[in-house]
Amino acid sequence: MLIYIYIVKLKIIFMGIKVLFLYPNTFGMNMIPQAMALFSSLLKNEGHQVEIFDSTYYAVDFGLDSDGTQVDKLAVVPFSMEDRGIRIKDTSWSDDLKKQVERFKPDLIGLSTTEDMYELGLKFLDTIKDYKLNNKIPVIAGGVFPTFAPEIVIKEKLIDIVCVGEGENTLIELCKRIQNKNYNFDDLTNCWVKTIGPEYLKNRNIIRKNPISKPVDVNKNPIIDISLFEENRLYRPMGGKIYKMFPVETIRGCPYTCKFCNSPDQMALYNKETDGGYFRKKKIDLVSKELKHFKNDLGVEYNYFWADTFLAMNKKEFEEFCDMYSEIKIPFWFQTRPETINDYNMKKLKEVGLDRISFGVEHGNEKFRREVLDRRWSNEKIIEKLKIPHKYGINFSINNITGFPKETKKLAFDTIELNRNIDSDNANIHTFVPFHGTPLRKMCEDLGYIKPETITKCIVSDPIMDMPQYPKHEIKGITKCFNLYVKFPKNRWKEIEKAEKDDEEGNKIFAQLSEEYLEKYMPAPNADPHGGLEDFIEADKLDHCIPVPRKRRKIAKSPNEDEMI
Repeated sequence: MLIYIYIVKLKIIFMGIKVLFLYPNTFGMNMIPQAMALFSSLLKNEGHQVEIFDSTYYAVDFGLDSDGTQVDKLAVVPFSMEDRGIRIKDTSWSDDLKKQVERFKPDLIGLSTTEDMYELGLKFLDTIKDYKLNNKIPVIAGGVFPTFAPEIVIKEKLIDIVCVGEGENTLIELCKRIQNKNYNFDDLTNCWVKTIGPEYLKNRNIIRKNPISKPVDVNKNPIIDISLFEENRLYRPMGGKIYKMFPVETIRGCPYTCKFCNSPDQMALYNKETDGGYFRKKKIDLVSKELKHFKNDLGVEYNYFWADTFLAMNKKEFEEFCDMYSEIKIPFWFQTRPETINDYNMKKLKEVGLDRISFGVEHGNEKFRREVLDRRWSNEKIIEKLKIPHKYGINFSINNITGFPKETKKLAFDTIELNRNIDSDNANIHTFVPFHGTPLRKMCEDLGYIKPETITKCIVSDPIMDMPQYPKHEIKGITKCFNLYVKFPKNRWKEIEKAEKDDEEGNKIFAQLSEEYLEKYMPAPNADPHGGLEDFIEADKLDHCIPVPRKRRKIAKSPNEDEMI
């Protein structure tokens, strides 16, 4: 009987195909791609073999060091990946990719890419084009950019299929057909396909645009496959330290409609093509199973919950999560919106292990935030809500963006002023990027700020839009000195303004101010990260920003259940 089972398992392995995922990435984008790990698990359960080529720790000469750039902008605590033995590889990514392809001999190549990494992904395909063409290996491209710009991606000679939307069921069906030597993909759902057969022979420009299938049931998905990645990919900086950290999906989709994000277009795509909603939640018992596996079998040190808005929960779901996580006892962080928190859920989450939150605020002008970004909360309410985490010793950061269409430098200072009135541990500032699949993309094209064919770059790179009312050099200056303006008193602002300039004098002043900033405000034994706020300092009268000790706040009583969430 045992011999029979062994033979069956060998047969399954033998019958399966080999799938190679290509993940173009640049140094500093440290979180492992949750989708790739999920796809690997799904395909392995079907008897297929899966490998990934991930360029994160190669010198790809492309893009920027994401987390490192945040350090340069004084947005995060300085850290060293070498503390965990992680450093740039000393081998060539192109040589290693060729060697992996020659060794593994994949039957299918899958390119997963965002818009800013798309050009690098094409370089990957070009590097292995001889293998692809000589062996007639199909290439499927998926991810955020292929979903929202399939007309661009399908034109590439080395790409045969573009996955639009979710890829779980599409990949399983595609691998099944290749396994059965069926290379007709003309009816493959969620795909744009270059047709084969008689039609294609007559016209090689024929492209099938197949319908979108219903959203997958996320509660039927297996635990993600962490073994797909090298050990050094499992670590990420947080608060100046390096942790073994895995993403955990709890929600797919977002109930909000922020115009700088692709979630509204994702929702619209599925609402148009299917009768099923895109916004879904994973059952708590399945989340628990995944967390316990990470903790007991893989030694995770810190959890990140993969959700656009983690606290988009009802009362019952929230209580179930807290009861479940009380057994995990590992610090965690998530991102959410200020309006989703209250005294009760902050106190409860702190008790079960919450360490940090990232809050999306984005802009400080209420009118601009409402009309351009579709964010409708007042500054007063944001400020009041963000006093709550400090009551419970919860660290948090504020996510901000500048360089929006119709924005001006004056409006950007409204964002600075709002952050000065929020007692956050740190503030992140990003340059707006008009990615495909975001409602603001069309506005930027209509205003002539960007050409329709433009493929954008990373959010940590220089601005790409030409706006007469807010030129590139002003955007760069604001992002460079954002945290200096937020933390230092206003009597230092003229000095900071000089530091905005990208010249010898400006960079010298910025270096001096940065050194002062790191000493005063970055979390360290004798540092106070809460300096610079008008409520806590006599800012405009002082030569230096000296924090006044904050008053102790009384812990509020838990609200009634009806007031929660």
